Amino acid sequence: MDLGFKGKTVIITGGSSNINRANVLGFAAEGANVVIADIDEKMGPKVAEEANAQKGGGKAIFVKTDVTSFESAQEMVKKTLDEFGQVDVLVNGVGWVDSPWGLFMEQTRETWTKMVNLNFWSVVNCTRAVLEPMSGRKYGKIINIGSEAGRLGEFRQALYSATKGGVISLTKALAKEVGRYNINVNCVCPGGVIPEKAEHVSELSMTQGVTQENMPEEMKAKQVKMYPIGRMAVPKDVANAVVFLASDAASFIHGQTLSVNGGYSTL
Repeated sequence: MDLGFKGKTVIITGGSSNINRANVLGFAAEGANVVIADIDEKMGPKVAEEANAQKGGGKAIFVKTDVTSFESAQEMVKKTLDEFGQVDVLVNGVGWVDSPWGLFMEQTRETWTKMVNLNFWSVVNCTRAVLEPMSGRKYGKIINIGSEAGRLGEFRQALYSATKGGVISLTKALAKEVGRYNINVNCVCPGGVIPEKAEHVSELSMTQGVTQENMPEEMKAKQVKMYPIGRMAVPKDVANAVVFLASDAASFIHGQTLSVNGGYSTL
Protein backbone atom coordinates (compact mmCIF):
# COMPACT_ATOMS: atom_id res chain seq x y z
CA MET A 1 0.00 0.00 0.00
CA ASP A 2 1.43 3.36 -1.06
CA LEU A 3 0.92 5.74 1.85
CA GLY A 4 1.92 8.80 -0.17
CA PHE A 5 5.14 9.86 1.55
CA LYS A 6 7.24 10.46 -1.57
CA GLY A 7 8.31 14.09 -1.58
CA LYS A 8 7.25 14.64 2.04
CA THR A 9 9.60 15.51 4.88
CA VAL A 10 9.51 13.85 8.29
CA ILE A 11 11.36 14.97 11.42
CA ILE A 12 11.97 12.24 14.01
CA THR A 13 13.43 13.21 17.37
CA GLY A 14 15.59 10.59 19.04
CA GLY A 15 15.89 8.83 15.69
CA SER A 16 19.19 7.13 16.45
CA SER A 17 17.88 4.31 18.63
CA ASN A 18 15.30 1.57 19.24
CA ILE A 19 11.70 2.63 18.39
CA ASN A 20 12.73 5.83 16.67
CA ARG A 21 15.38 4.12 14.58
CA ALA A 22 12.56 1.87 13.34
CA ASN A 23 10.47 5.00 12.67
CA VAL A 24 13.29 6.46 10.56
CA LEU A 25 13.64 3.28 8.53
CA GLY A 26 9.88 2.93 8.16
CA PHE A 27 9.40 6.40 6.70
CA ALA A 28 12.51 6.08 4.53
CA ALA A 29 11.18 2.84 3.05
CA GLU A 30 8.02 4.77 2.08
CA GLY A 31 10.12 7.29 0.15
CA ALA A 32 10.01 10.20 2.63
CA ASN A 33 12.82 12.61 3.31
CA VAL A 34 13.78 12.06 6.95
CA VAL A 35 15.53 14.34 9.43
CA ILE A 36 17.04 12.55 12.43
CA ALA A 37 16.98 15.15 15.20
CA ASP A 38 19.20 13.74 17.92
CA ILE A 39 22.07 14.66 20.19
CA ASP A 40 23.99 11.44 19.41
CA GLU A 41 26.61 12.30 16.77
CA LYS A 42 27.76 8.69 16.59
CA MET A 43 24.52 6.80 15.99
CA GLY A 44 22.54 9.54 14.22
CA PRO A 45 24.64 9.60 11.02
CA LYS A 46 24.83 5.80 11.08
CA VAL A 47 21.03 5.48 11.05
CA ALA A 48 20.87 8.07 8.26
CA GLU A 49 23.21 5.85 6.22
CA GLU A 50 20.97 2.84 6.89
CA ALA A 51 17.93 4.79 5.77
CA ASN A 52 19.59 6.02 2.58
CA ALA A 53 20.75 2.48 1.76
CA GLN A 54 17.09 1.39 1.53
CA LYS A 55 16.73 3.36 -1.72
CA GLY A 56 13.18 4.40 -0.94
CA GLY A 57 13.65 7.50 -3.03
CA GLY A 58 13.96 10.09 -0.28
CA LYS A 59 16.96 11.43 1.58
CA ALA A 60 17.81 11.00 5.26
CA ILE A 61 20.02 13.46 7.14
CA PHE A 62 21.20 13.88 10.71
CA VAL A 63 20.79 17.23 12.45
CA LYS A 64 22.34 17.46 15.90
CA THR A 65 19.60 18.73 18.19
CA ASP A 66 19.15 19.25 21.91
CA VAL A 67 15.38 18.83 22.11
CA THR A 68 15.33 20.22 25.66
CA SER A 69 16.28 23.61 24.18
CA PHE A 70 13.65 25.58 22.27
CA GLU A 71 16.39 27.46 20.41
CA SER A 72 17.99 24.19 19.30
CA ALA A 73 14.59 22.89 18.15
CA GLN A 74 14.01 26.07 16.16
CA GLU A 75 17.43 25.79 14.53
CA MET A 76 16.73 22.15 13.63
CA VAL A 77 13.49 23.14 11.90
CA LYS A 78 15.28 25.94 10.05
CA LYS A 79 17.89 23.47 8.77
CA THR A 80 15.10 21.12 7.70
CA LEU A 81 13.40 23.89 5.73
CA ASP A 82 16.72 24.93 4.18
CA GLU A 83 17.37 21.35 3.07
CA PHE A 84 13.91 20.20 2.02
CA GLY A 85 11.70 23.29 1.85
CA GLN A 86 8.89 21.96 4.05
CA VAL A 87 7.95 20.01 7.17
CA ASP A 88 5.09 17.56 6.75
CA VAL A 89 5.45 15.27 9.77
CA LEU A 90 6.94 15.55 13.24
CA VAL A 91 7.43 12.45 15.37
CA ASN A 92 8.25 13.43 18.95
CA GLY A 93 10.11 10.30 19.94
CA VAL A 94 12.64 11.34 22.58
CA GLY A 95 12.01 9.83 26.00
CA TRP A 96 13.92 8.65 29.05
CA VAL A 97 13.37 6.83 32.34
CA ASP A 98 15.99 6.10 34.97
CA SER A 99 17.31 2.55 35.05
CA PRO A 100 16.89 0.60 37.22
CA TRP A 101 13.45 2.03 37.92
CA GLY A 102 13.45 3.86 41.22
CA LEU A 103 10.91 4.70 43.87
CA PHE A 104 9.83 8.33 43.70
CA MET A 105 11.10 9.06 47.23
CA GLU A 106 14.52 7.64 46.35
CA GLN A 107 15.04 9.57 43.11
CA THR A 108 17.10 12.73 42.97
CA ARG A 109 15.90 16.11 41.76
CA GLU A 110 18.38 15.76 38.89
CA THR A 111 16.56 12.60 37.78
CA TRP A 112 13.18 14.35 37.97
CA THR A 113 14.49 17.28 35.94
CA LYS A 114 15.99 15.06 33.28
CA MET A 115 12.74 13.12 32.86
CA VAL A 116 10.58 16.25 32.65
CA ASN A 117 12.96 17.87 30.16
CA LEU A 118 13.33 14.86 27.89
CA ASN A 119 9.81 13.44 28.09
CA PHE A 120 7.70 16.60 28.19
CA TRP A 121 9.61 19.78 27.35
CA SER A 122 11.10 18.11 24.27
CA VAL A 123 7.58 17.60 22.90
CA VAL A 124 6.58 21.20 23.70
CA ASN A 125 9.75 22.63 22.13
CA CYS A 126 9.71 20.65 18.90
CA THR A 127 5.96 20.92 18.42
CA ARG A 128 6.02 24.70 18.79
CA ALA A 129 8.95 24.90 16.39
CA VAL A 130 7.07 23.13 13.57
CA LEU A 131 3.68 24.78 14.02
CA GLU A 132 4.66 27.93 12.15
CA PRO A 133 5.57 26.21 8.86
CA MET A 134 2.78 23.64 9.19
CA SER A 135 0.03 26.19 9.89
CA GLY A 136 1.34 28.42 7.10
CA ARG A 137 0.91 25.57 4.60
CA LYS A 138 -2.28 24.34 6.30
CA TYR A 139 -0.89 20.83 6.44
CA GLY A 140 0.90 18.72 9.02
CA LYS A 141 0.98 15.55 11.08
CA ILE A 142 2.32 15.40 14.63
CA ILE A 143 2.76 12.00 16.28
CA ASN A 144 3.78 11.97 19.93
CA ILE A 145 5.31 8.83 21.39
CA GLY A 146 3.69 8.35 24.79
CA SER A 147 3.73 5.22 26.92
CA GLU A 148 1.31 2.84 28.55
CA ALA A 149 2.81 4.16 31.79
CA GLY A 150 1.19 7.48 30.97
CA ARG A 151 -2.20 5.83 30.67
CA LEU A 152 -1.99 3.45 33.62
CA GLY A 153 0.59 4.79 36.08
CA GLU A 154 3.31 2.20 36.65
CA PHE A 155 4.98 1.09 39.88
CA ARG A 156 8.46 2.62 40.25
CA GLN A 157 7.71 4.95 37.33
CA ALA A 158 5.79 7.74 39.04
CA LEU A 159 7.39 10.72 37.36
CA TYR A 160 7.87 8.93 34.05
CA SER A 161 4.16 8.06 34.11
CA ALA A 162 3.31 11.67 34.91
CA THR A 163 5.39 13.11 32.08
CA LYS A 164 3.96 10.67 29.55
CA GLY A 165 0.48 11.40 30.87
CA GLY A 166 1.25 15.05 30.18
CA VAL A 167 2.14 14.17 26.59
CA ILE A 168 -1.21 12.41 26.19
CA SER A 169 -3.11 15.42 27.57
CA LEU A 170 -1.09 17.82 25.42
CA THR A 171 -1.98 15.74 22.37
CA LYS A 172 -5.71 15.95 23.07
CA ALA A 173 -5.75 19.66 23.89
CA LEU A 174 -3.49 20.69 21.01
CA ALA A 175 -5.62 18.73 18.55
CA LYS A 176 -8.53 21.03 19.41
CA GLU A 177 -6.41 24.09 18.62
CA VAL A 178 -4.66 23.15 15.41
CA GLY A 179 -7.24 21.06 13.58
CA ARG A 180 -8.38 24.28 11.85
CA TYR A 181 -4.97 24.36 10.12
CA ASN A 182 -5.38 20.81 8.80
CA ILE A 183 -2.79 19.57 11.29
CA ASN A 184 -3.48 16.14 12.78
CA VAL A 185 -2.11 15.43 16.27
CA ASN A 186 -2.13 11.91 17.71
CA CYS A 187 -0.28 9.88 20.32
CA VAL A 188 1.08 6.33 20.13
CA CYS A 189 1.59 4.53 23.46
CA PRO A 190 3.87 1.50 23.31
CA GLY A 191 4.14 -1.08 26.04
CA GLY A 192 7.61 -2.43 26.73
CA VAL A 193 9.72 -2.49 23.57
CA ILE A 194 13.10 -4.18 23.83
CA PRO A 195 15.52 -3.62 20.94
CA GLU A 196 16.46 -6.68 18.93
CA LYS A 197 20.21 -6.05 18.73
CA ALA A 198 22.79 -4.03 20.66
CA GLU A 199 23.82 -2.16 17.48
CA HIS A 200 20.30 -0.75 17.24
CA VAL A 201 20.70 1.13 20.51
CA SER A 202 22.42 4.41 21.24
CA GLU A 203 24.77 4.65 24.21
CA LEU A 204 22.44 7.42 25.42
CA SER A 205 19.31 5.26 25.24
CA MET A 206 17.31 4.28 28.30
CA THR A 207 17.31 0.70 26.92
CA GLN A 208 21.09 0.53 26.68
CA GLY A 209 22.44 -2.92 27.56
CA VAL A 210 19.18 -4.87 27.28
CA THR A 211 18.28 -6.55 23.99
CA GLN A 212 16.15 -9.48 22.95
CA GLU A 213 19.41 -11.21 21.95
CA ASN A 214 21.00 -11.07 25.39
CA MET A 215 17.94 -11.13 27.66
CA PRO A 216 17.98 -14.23 29.92
CA GLU A 217 15.33 -16.77 28.93
CA GLU A 218 13.71 -16.65 32.38
CA MET A 219 13.31 -12.89 32.14
CA LYS A 220 12.01 -13.12 28.58
CA ALA A 221 9.43 -15.74 29.60
CA LYS A 222 8.27 -13.51 32.46
CA GLN A 223 7.91 -10.55 30.10
CA VAL A 224 5.99 -12.53 27.48
CA LYS A 225 3.42 -13.61 30.08
CA MET A 226 2.28 -9.99 30.38
CA TYR A 227 1.24 -9.86 26.72
CA PRO A 228 -1.83 -11.85 25.63
CA ILE A 229 -0.57 -11.84 22.06
CA GLY A 230 2.21 -14.17 23.24
CA ARG A 231 5.39 -12.31 22.28
CA MET A 232 7.37 -9.21 23.10
CA ALA A 233 7.17 -6.11 20.94
CA VAL A 234 9.84 -5.23 18.42
CA PRO A 235 10.43 -1.60 17.39
CA LYS A 236 8.85 -2.13 13.98
CA ASP A 237 5.51 -2.93 15.67
CA VAL A 238 5.37 0.65 16.91
CA ALA A 239 6.82 2.15 13.72
CA ASN A 240 4.08 0.55 11.61
CA ALA A 241 1.43 2.38 13.68
CA VAL A 242 3.35 5.67 13.58
CA VAL A 243 3.79 5.60 9.81
CA PHE A 244 0.11 4.87 9.28
CA LEU A 245 -1.07 7.65 11.61
CA ALA A 246 1.24 10.11 9.82
CA SER A 247 -0.27 9.23 6.44
CA ASP A 248 -3.25 10.83 4.72
CA ALA A 249 -5.01 7.47 5.05
CA ALA A 250 -5.43 8.46 8.72
CA SER A 251 -6.51 12.06 8.07
CA PHE A 252 -9.73 11.75 10.09
CA ILE A 253 -7.97 10.26 13.12
CA HIS A 254 -7.29 13.26 15.32
CA GLY A 255 -6.54 13.84 19.00
CA GLN A 256 -6.40 10.12 19.69
CA THR A 257 -4.19 7.89 21.81
CA LEU A 258 -3.38 4.51 20.27
CA SER A 259 -1.95 1.73 22.43
CA VAL A 260 0.49 -0.60 20.69
CA ASN A 261 0.97 -3.09 23.50
CA GLY A 262 0.08 -6.65 22.49
CA GLY A 263 -2.91 -6.58 24.81
CA TYR A 264 -0.97 -5.58 27.94
CA SER A 265 -3.80 -3.18 28.66
CA THR A 266 -7.16 -3.02 26.91
CA LEU A 267 -8.21 0.41 28.25
